[in-house]
Amino acid sequence: MTSEVEQPAAVSETLGYEQARDELIEVVRRLEAGGTTLEESLALWERGEELAKVCRRWLEGARARLDAALAEETGEQDEDA
Repeated sequence: MTSEVEQPAAVSETLGYEQARDELIEVVRRLEAGGTTLEESLALWERGEELAKVCRRWLEGARARLDAALAEETGEQDEDA
């Protein structure tokens, strides 16, 4: 039996932040609801970990872009002074 949570890592790499977040919310909901076998629960957990990493990478990338923009803005303000 193939579960929808068993997706290759390469697929996760192409997910946008919102897609990964929404899927992660669904994984957590399913885990909290219970009623899954041990194997299904482990697959869900692993998928959740993978999705959390995708979200973390997106957020870290966004933070880096914000930091760079702020540093650039500060540099421009220093040159104008």
